[in-house]
Amino acid sequence: MKSGESSTLASVEALFKSVDAWQTGHFLLSSGLHSDQYMQCQRILQYPLHGMNLALALAAKMIDAGIKPKVVVGPALGAVHLEVYMALAFNQLLNNEAGAVQVRAVFAERNDNQDFVIRRGIELAQGEPVVVVEDVTTTGGSARKVVDLLGTLGAEVLAVGTIIDRSGGTAKFDQPFFALEKLNLQTFQAECCPMCASGSQPVKPGSSKK
Repeated sequence: MKSGESSTLASVEALFKSVDAWQTGHFLLSSGLHSDQYMQCQRILQYPLHGMNLALALAAKMIDAGIKPKVVVGPALGAVHLEVYMALAFNQLLNNEAGAVQVRAVFAERNDNQDFVIRRGIELAQGEPVVVVEDVTTTGGSARKVVDLLGTLGAEVLAVGTIIDRSGGTAKFDQPFFALEKLNLQTFQAECCPMCASGSQPVKPGSSKK
């Protein structure tokens, strides 16, 4: 799949639903908001072919905009597979460029204070160009925290990318923001949640400990 080509997938939404990754119910999202719809990306990313098709499509959009990272960083656990697929996609799409280097895949993990850190001997060089990715963006809070972390480490964050932006356009970043699919799905603060008001209890399928 070359840069600029459309995804071979007929629809990101159709792919999610084909593996029961688009779920309905009463959910507590990692952002702390409640919703009646949830995208469980790990149901898709467990299949390498699906993960690579999504990553190739997202990486192609970024490359077409001139985004060429040397590192892809994702917040764990939600993007712990996606950043690997994205690094592979950038490597594949950029491999014909003179002087191209191998794009690395790094995950940021939470410490005991729930702050993001990069551990395990992984280092980033001053000014190293980085792309931050996450699977689904609701508020963008996790991605912004990773962007801030990378700033303290001296890396240059070129862009933020996601498979699905479900924020309805409310998630904002200082860097260019790329999404394969943009949705406007309702979310509620717990105290204003109509499902809670009806007596329903939310389930928490995400990876955050909040």
